[in-house]
Amino acid sequence: MEEMQLRAMLPEDWPSVSKIYVDGMATGYATFEQQTPTYQAWDKAHLGHCRIVAIEKEKCLGWAALSPVSSRCVYGGVGEVSIYIFEEARGKGIGSKLMQVLITQSEENGLWTLQSGIFPENKGSIRLHEKMGFRYIGKRERIGKRDGLWKDNLLFERRSTVVGVD
Repeated sequence: MEEMQLRAMLPEDWPSVSKIYVDGMATGYATFEQQTPTYQAWDKAHLGHCRIVAIEKEKCLGWAALSPVSSRCVYGGVGEVSIYIFEEARGKGIGSKLMQVLITQSEENGLWTLQSGIFPENKGSIRLHEKMGFRYIGKRERIGKRDGLWKDNLLFERRSTVVGVD
């Protein structure tokens, strides 16, 4: 049996990555986004490094990537986490493996803080972030609308123990 591999996301992975993103959007609690971006738009919105896919039997089971939180240089070491798992592959530890590689790569690339905004309904993502050392910072109430309804967003953060400690 072929084992799952984690590797750098390539542009040719976009059809699979975007399908998993669409599955996440369909839940109604993974993102405020409701339109699938083009690869060019997605690529521009994410850092060029720290893009990972989980592949098993040539099928993409999940992906993780980082976006800059601001264009201001003072926030250059802070990235926002995106992590999505194919619906049929959830609950199998893929998120933990992706997140561990994302954390390692983020530190290798000089990031000292990772943050995530998570809908309160997304219990699986909350558990994953807590398991991976993220701490709950607070709740942003009615921060944005999804399907015409105001949604809260929980802010989680993980500070590196190796970057930005001096």
